[in-house]
Amino acid sequence: MAGEAAHGSIELFPVVAILAAGVAAVPIFKRIGLGSVLGYIAAGLVIGPFGLRIVTEPELILHTAELGVVMFLFVIGLEMQPRRLWSLRREIFGLGVLQVATCAMLLTGAGVLIGLPPLIALISGLGFVLTSTAIVFQTLEERGELTTPAGQKMVSVLLLEDLAIVPLLAFIAFIAPQAGEVTLIDRLTGIGIAVGAIVGLVLVGRFLLNPLFRILANAHAREVMTAAALLVVLGAALAMDISGLSMAMGAFLAGVLLSESSFRHQLEADIEPFRGILLGLFFIAVGMSLDLAVIAANYPFIILAVIVYMIVKALGIYLIARLLRSTNLEALERAVLMAQGGEFAFVLFSAALGAGILTPEMNAILATTVIVSMILTPLIIVVFNRYKPKDGLSLDGVEEVADGLSGTVLIIGFGRFAQLVCQPLLAKGVDVTIIDNDVEMIQAAARFGFKVYYGDGTRPDILHAAGAGSARMILVCIDRPDDATLIAEHIKHEYPLATLFVRAFDREHALKLTGIGVDYHLREMLESSLVFGRQVLIALGVDPEEAQDVVEEVRSRDAERLEMQMAGGLMAGADLLRGNTGGPLPTPLTTPRRKGQALTEETAEIVSGVSGEAT
Repeated sequence: MAGEAAHGSIELFPVVAILAAGVAAVPIFKRIGLGSVLGYIAAGLVIGPFGLRIVTEPELILHTAELGVVMFLFVIGLEMQPRRLWSLRREIFGLGVLQVATCAMLLTGAGVLIGLPPLIALISGLGFVLTSTAIVFQTLEERGELTTPAGQKMVSVLLLEDLAIVPLLAFIAFIAPQAGEVTLIDRLTGIGIAVGAIVGLVLVGRFLLNPLFRILANAHAREVMTAAALLVVLGAALAMDISGLSMAMGAFLAGVLLSESSFRHQLEADIEPFRGILLGLFFIAVGMSLDLAVIAANYPFIILAVIVYMIVKALGIYLIARLLRSTNLEALERAVLMAQGGEFAFVLFSAALGAGILTPEMNAILATTVIVSMILTPLIIVVFNRYKPKDGLSLDGVEEVADGLSGTVLIIGFGRFAQLVCQPLLAKGVDVTIIDNDVEMIQAAARFGFKVYYGDGTRPDILHAAGAGSARMILVCIDRPDDATLIAEHIKHEYPLATLFVRAFDREHALKLTGIGVDYHLREMLESSLVFGRQVLIALGVDPEEAQDVVEEVRSRDAERLEMQMAGGLMAGADLLRGNTGGPLPTPLTTPRRKGQALTEETAEIVSGVSGEAT
C-alpha cells in the first residue's frame, strides 16, 4: 500500500510542479509588465526537459493543452453572432486572404535567401504565416480590444488562417513523394467528409442544442450543465478533427451556433475556468518544447531565421494594412501583434515530416524558430507599447483617462449628438466627465471650452478609471451600434445602480437595448425626423396644432409598435430583425381630439400611410 501511495505521489508531482510554476511566474511577469503569456512560457522552460527536468515529455502536455486554444475559440464564437460574423466576411475573405497570400510569398522568398531549399522554404513560409491564435487573442482580451474595429480585423485574419490549415494540409499531401498513391476519388471523398461534418454540426447546433440545454436547465443540475458545455466544445472539436479539419474551427463554429442562445452566458461561465487553465497550460507546454540542444547546434541559422521571418512578415502585414487604408498606428499594432508564427505551424511541419518532405532535424529547427518568435512577441509588444507613435497626431491638450475621475454624469463619445446633449447639462452646472478616442475631435472640443479625456469606452478598465462606478448616470452617445451594445451590456452587469441612457442607431438596435435593460434609449434620427415631418405638414397647409397632434399620434404608435415587437406580437423572423415593419398599422386609427374636434379625414389618411422604420 505504501508503495502504491508513493507511486501515486510521483505521478502527481509533475502536475503540482506545473501548477506551482504557473502560479509563481505569471504574477511576477505581470507585475514587471511582461504579461501572462511570457510568464507561462518562462515557467515551462524552467521545469521542462532543458530546465529542472521535472517534465520530460512536453509533447504529451502540448497535445492536451491545445484544448485550451479550442475552448478559447469556442468562447470567441459565443461573442460572434452569425449576423456579426457575416458582416466580417469582407475582412475574413478579403483582408485575410490578401494578408496570408502576400506574407506566404514574402516568407518563402526570405527562406530561399537565408539558404533553405525552395520546397523547404515554401513549407517554412506557409507554417510561419499562421499566426499564434492563442497569443493574439490573449493579448487582445487583456487589453479589452477584441471587439474594437482594429481587433475585429485581426480576429478576421486569424479565422481565415484557421480555415487555411485545411487546404495547406491538403497541399502537403499533394506534393508529398507518395502523393501519387492518392487517387482523385480519395481526395473527393475527403472533401465530402469535411463538408458533411460542417453541415452536420450546423444542423445539430440549429435544431438540437437549444432544446438540449433547455431540458438540462429544467433539471436544475449545475454540474450537468457544465458537463454538457464541455461535451459541446469537445464534441464539435472531435467531429472536425475526424473529418480532417481544425479542432479550433469546430469549437468556434459551435460557439457561433450558440451565440444567440438564451444559455450563452451560462455556457461562457461554465467553460471559462477550463479555458483559462488549459490555455495557460498550452503556453507552459510551448516553453517546455523549446529544444535548447537544437538551438545550441543551429543558433546562427535560428537567430537569422527568426529575425528575417518576423521582420518580413511584419512588413507584409503593415503594407497590406496601409494599402487597405488602415491608420499608421493600427497597421503598426497589427504588424507587431501578428509577426510571430503560431501553434498551427507545428501541425503543418508534422504533416510535412510524416510526408517525407522535412527531415526530423529540419522539423526541429523550424519548430524552434516558431517557438522563439512566440516567446519574443510579448517582449516586442511591451517595447512597442512604451514607444509607439500616436498616429502622427499632436497630443497637445489631450489627457488620457486616469484613475480617480468622477462626475455626476459620464458621457461616452463626444460627436455631434453628445455635443448637443451635454450643453443643457453644462448650462445647469451638472458635473460631467466626457471620454472619447478621437484625438482630433478632443483637440477641437478643447478650443470651444470642452474638457474631453482620451479613452476607449469599450474597455472595462477605462470605464472604471473614468468613474463609471460613482456616476449617477452614464450616457452612451457613440454612433457605432455594436460598440454601444457592448458598453451597455458591461455597464448593466458591472454598474447596475447607474442610470443608463444609450443612443440607438435604429429600431433593431433599440430592441437590443431594451432587451439589455437600459433605462432609456433614443433612436438618433427619430425626434429630428418627426420635427421635420411636422414642418412639412405645416408647409402643406395643415394647421400647426393639428400637425403637432399628427406627430404625437405617430410617436405614440411608434412606441406601441416597439413594445409589441419586444413582446413578439407584431412580427417574427428576419423581417422583425431588419426593422422592416411596413404594412398596415397594428390597430385601427383612433381619433385623437384637439379642442373638441377630431382630426380631419385628410390628416387621418396621412397618419394611416405611415409605415416602416426610417429612423
